[in-house]
Amino acid sequence: MNYEIDNLDRQILRLLMQDVTRAYTDIAKELNVSGGTIHVRMKKLLEMGVVKGSQLLIDPVAVGFDVCAFLGVFLEKGSEYKDAVLQMQAIPEIVELHYTTGSYSMFVKVICQDTKHLREVLNEKIQVIPGVQRTETFISLEESISRQIALV
Repeated sequence: MNYEIDNLDRQILRLLMQDVTRAYTDIAKELNVSGGTIHVRMKKLLEMGVVKGSQLLIDPVAVGFDVCAFLGVFLEKGSEYKDAVLQMQAIPEIVELHYTTGSYSMFVKVICQDTKHLREVLNEKIQVIPGVQRTETFISLEESISRQIALV
């Protein structure tokens, strides 16, 4: 696809990033274009993979998940990464997983109810995965910044 993102696309994305539930007609009025234009632009941005969907964000603490931790995962061999990822996709407490450079093969974010739950996830779900050599755990005391990339 040869479509390039222009200023109107960026304005649309900025407004939706502020409030994803905002109606296309409201965005169209603010940007002085038709509702159809917003719809067509969003369809193209989805097709291009610029927009990967929308989601409802839940505060984990509000639903009883009080512990956020980051795990540095050491694999025995780098070639075991894909199999380890497949195994980790089945662990619902894992909310992010990154293939990294540096000391760790993978960096994982997990959300658990409490430290007992975290220990169970580590011992019974993650560290038993074939190829996982060991893990290092970092418990988050506070999330100070969480945001999307800024569009300028």
